[in-house]
Amino acid sequence: MKTPKRIEPLIEDGLVDEVLRPLMSGKEAAVYVVRCGKELRCAKVYKEANKRSFRQASEYQEGRKVRNSRQARAMAKGSKFGRKETEDAWQNAEVAALFRLAGAGVRVPKPYDFLEGVLLMEMIADEDGDAAPRLNDVVLDPDQAREYHAFLIQQIVLMLCAGLVHGDLSEFNVLLAPSGPVIIDLPQAVDAAGNNHAFTMLERDVGNMASYFGRFAPELKATRYAKEMWAFFEAGTLSPTTVLTGLFDDPEETADVGGVLREIEAARRDEERRQAARAADEEPANKMAEEPPPPWMQ
Repeated sequence: MKTPKRIEPLIEDGLVDEVLRPLMSGKEAAVYVVRCGKELRCAKVYKEANKRSFRQASEYQEGRKVRNSRQARAMAKGSKFGRKETEDAWQNAEVAALFRLAGAGVRVPKPYDFLEGVLLMEMIADEDGDAAPRLNDVVLDPDQAREYHAFLIQQIVLMLCAGLVHGDLSEFNVLLAPSGPVIIDLPQAVDAAGNNHAFTMLERDVGNMASYFGRFAPELKATRYAKEMWAFFEAGTLSPTTVLTGLFDDPEETADVGGVLREIEAARRDEERRQAARAADEEPANKMAEEPPPPWMQ
């Protein structure tokens, strides 16, 4: 096939020998199967911001570090330079996350290189050497669903121990290789400690897994792994060997009776002030009604 223009620099640098075929086109990138020597790999070509359908970049970028104050100011102002820096940071995030998570033992595609907005990485293949299917494209029996769900919960724990939350995990972002599930698509990965939305995203990721695997093993829909692992994370005790149960009781908070009474009293005083003001507004009208009409009106 014709070589996409964005992949040409990788061929010129000898990183890619040939583009074989398009693999998929997602909301933030298009992926191609390429030949590198005797190996098949994937080239992920990131889309420009105005061609991306993923529109929640600011929420995901909270807590990410930038190189210097000039870059931060430009990104905040949204200047041409700032937009380019924002795009570079968005794309670099996946590369950094892949290296970081692979080092932590998370099952993700192995990254090889990143050049001109193109990420060269491992191709996850099935038993026949073709691209592995997404979870969304397979049907599981209950035991398989439980096994894969448990595996992915453990992967989420490993990610959290490495300080990251996927942020967009679902059955569409997990491939099923012969060795088991592989997590993909990480440009939106967030810093677990530095992003105020991290727990919400973690809860959504875990909930998506429970919802999907719950189609085949319904009892998984009732699990509460997100709150359980987050409680360990906040306490600084979460580790790859932490045993989770999927059960979690929200802590009971003692009712603040005094606070409730203070709010009631404040509301009562506000109502008294409103009534007094209303009476003051009506008083001139009442006085006019009490005065006798002038002679010419009698």
